[in-house]
Amino acid sequence: MTWKAHALAAAAALGLALATAPAAAQETGNVVFFHPDGTGLNHWGAARMHVAGPDGELNWDRLPGLGVYTGHMADRLTGTSHGGATVHAYGVKVVNNSFGLNGTEPITAASGQQMSIAEEAIEAGRAVGLIQSGHIAEPGTAVFVASSEARSNTDEIAQQVIESGAQVIMAGGERFLLPEGTEGRHGAGERADDLNLIARAEELGYTVVYTRDELMALDLAEVERLLGVFAHNHTFNDQERERNLIEGLPTYSETAPSIGEMTQVALEILSRNENGFFAVIEEEGTDNIANNMNAAGTLEALRRADEAVGILHDFVQQNPDTLLITAADSDAGGLQVVSGSLAPEGGPVAASTNGGGLLHGQQGAFGDVFMSAPDSEGVSHPFGIAWVGYNDVAGGILVRSAGLNYELVQPLVDNTDVYKIMYQTLFGTALN
Repeated sequence: MTWKAHALAAAAALGLALATAPAAAQETGNVVFFHPDGTGLNHWGAARMHVAGPDGELNWDRLPGLGVYTGHMADRLTGTSHGGATVHAYGVKVVNNSFGLNGTEPITAASGQQMSIAEEAIEAGRAVGLIQSGHIAEPGTAVFVASSEARSNTDEIAQQVIESGAQVIMAGGERFLLPEGTEGRHGAGERADDLNLIARAEELGYTVVYTRDELMALDLAEVERLLGVFAHNHTFNDQERERNLIEGLPTYSETAPSIGEMTQVALEILSRNENGFFAVIEEEGTDNIANNMNAAGTLEALRRADEAVGILHDFVQQNPDTLLITAADSDAGGLQVVSGSLAPEGGPVAASTNGGGLLHGQQGAFGDVFMSAPDSEGVSHPFGIAWVGYNDVAGGILVRSAGLNYELVQPLVDNTDVYKIMYQTLFGTALN
């Protein structure tokens, strides 16, 4: 059988599984979509070497469901963050420049304008959580409750997120929540209108926190709705490592919670809803930092993403009525691991691309050559990171899953199938 025949057979198998799954797979429950943005297989390989060693296991490795992700858009092969998120939220192939719409047109179904899966969950009385390490208008979470003709319309998008009815919202982006000139906890507001969305959130019943310490000090039993505003923009500094060093900036804000800490709190609140919940959780640093070819920052972002995967996997093991599904929509920077070598007598470490690629990690004034965690023989190995460039590529992206209906993830998974699997698990309806 040719590779094309294999691919067609796998796609047909997924359609059959979604349409005629056994009774056990028709059960409904909670859904968590974890989106480690920009992570291809090579990103996870680098993280494994660095965190667990070349013979070790990440939390991500322990998820039993596994499929190859095909993420083309209606008009191009490589996905975009806003177009890819729109496909995940609506299950429809859209053009790449889409934010909750198909280009500038509404996404429609036979019954009229289609709602996103999160909007349907809210209408059905389920709790919805939007948890994000980037700013509040980042598409990976915002597109599930907001639509706009351009992702740059951050004022409009932020308002839709705050007024969406989501029970838990955590992100950065205070700049998009306060009017221009209004001083906030993290900096001045930049909204072009006079709308104070933090005051609006308090009117809607949200408890508002601004730092990790404030988040961890909450009595969650007393919190019905939660808004976390943890940074002026992102909770990380997504620029080249050299620039961060020159400006004295950490990779991640020292006062903001990690995506894992946000996830832990969100699960505790959302899981109280007797009708169930739907959560979208995004580690945005794995994309933005990699797109700046910041190797050290990318490894830190991946470590944080894997920590969140571990928290989520523990949750689904303790709550078997919950599906965890995770995928990226593109491969940020085309990361590759290249071999390093140790100089004699403890001298500097070097790495080489053998004449190709853009290498960040070579010996130099700001040299980032890394050591792996020990292998099974106790040996640590030096390595560097090479990049295709500053852009996103199609890459080798995997869908992973665990918990309820995890077996619906077949060997080949289209980006529209992510929506179908989530929809069937939330609502019990198999979609063709």
